Amino acid sequence: MTKFFSGNLSVILVILMAWPSPLRVASAQRHPNIVFIYADDMGYGDLGCYGAKSIKTPNIDRMAAEGLRLTNFYSVSPICTPSRAALMTGRYAARMGIEQMRLANVLFPTDKTGLPQSETTVARALKDSGYQTACIGKWHLGRISPHRAIDCGFDYYFGIPYSNDMIPTPIMRNGDVIEDPAQQDTLTRRYTEEAVGFIERQKGKPFFLYLAHNMPHIPLHASDRFRGKSAGGLYGDVVEEVDWSVGEVLNALKRTGLDRDTIVFFSSDNGPWYQGSAGHLRGRKGWTYDGGVRVPGIVRWPGHIRAGRTSDEPAATIDFFPTALALSGRKTTVAARNQPLDGENILPFLLGQESKNAQRIYLFFDGPYLQTARAGRWKIHLARWNIPRYTAASGQQKNVRLAKPELFDMTIDPGESYDVAARQPGVVAELRARIIGAVRTFPQEIQQANAELLAAQ
Repeated sequence: MTKFFSGNLSVILVILMAWPSPLRVASAQRHPNIVFIYADDMGYGDLGCYGAKSIKTPNIDRMAAEGLRLTNFYSVSPICTPSRAALMTGRYAARMGIEQMRLANVLFPTDKTGLPQSETTVARALKDSGYQTACIGKWHLGRISPHRAIDCGFDYYFGIPYSNDMIPTPIMRNGDVIEDPAQQDTLTRRYTEEAVGFIERQKGKPFFLYLAHNMPHIPLHASDRFRGKSAGGLYGDVVEEVDWSVGEVLNALKRTGLDRDTIVFFSSDNGPWYQGSAGHLRGRKGWTYDGGVRVPGIVRWPGHIRAGRTSDEPAATIDFFPTALALSGRKTTVAARNQPLDGENILPFLLGQESKNAQRIYLFFDGPYLQTARAGRWKIHLARWNIPRYTAASGQQKNVRLAKPELFDMTIDPGESYDVAARQPGVVAELRARIIGAVRTFPQEIQQANAELLAAQ
């Protein structure tokens, strides 16, 4: 036996050194690179892995096949600015006191406000943990200092600072305008080149890349390579170019040897606008029906997230901030600044180590108004707009409390077509009590906007 070990010691040492030790695996799990790819106004049904037939999305479909596809994944707002604020901070935008969120609901180029400096962004938290950070694409949380991406924890910014239908539409690099107006046919390609370049420049230090496409928000633009190629019309061309972009990012991670050290998220800020598909869901952008707030949700991390998983457990973009903190190994939260997180760390769920908290409740505001909420299998409606958003009469739009709450069992009725509130009075009472208790923790102006809801016992 002694002779055997003596003669084979070098071979044994080589095997042991190559074998992934628990310490090295744990280290990789604590400090992976983090990429979040965010589409604008992409519908739940716009991707092949979510049922699209006219639009081909092989790269995103492959990402889902190699990772986890979430079928009940939510943005917590049906419109741009507040959904992005929630993603960046892990907090409902209604907590933040942004005037435009309360009144106009989105920020415009003339606005001089934006995400408050008092808010801690995921970029700032990760930067404090040693990450290099880059925001490429649409920011839409403020266009002037101190509300720009580079004021909020990002080391680098390249993109249009708001929606691509807003005039002027400049491309900015950090604080400088480099093109005005932006050549939007090349926008997705240029964002992709910037993202790939950022990945290739990293030298051992962990990074956070936030790639926020302006597409498929209108006006729709695709490059010559993709225009006229999709059976889904120009909208399909645009989505297929975004899919190509996802493939280029994944290929860059593989080419640089960072694939297994990088967790990649893909989602959208809200449901589809005038074009695009909400799939089997009711409603579109601007409504808190699921068609406005349920979005694609895909997470890929080779060697950590089991390939081919699908989950119907509810989760939301608001959970990204605390999950990113857990990935970075950071144990502190922003609670010390009197800013408790509304999202929760779902990393153990993503890794398949445990189920999500079945009692978790997600609130859906539109502007200052709490309209619906989702908890487990149930979704409750307490208020909604009197007329559709984005119509000729939208200036007369009012938030109206429903005379009776509506309750839908989302496990069998994702189209929110069959109200079962009368059969489940206990569920309705419990959810209403939880919602009212939650709203009472929001700023006074939010409570005032929802006074009728709070007064109805």
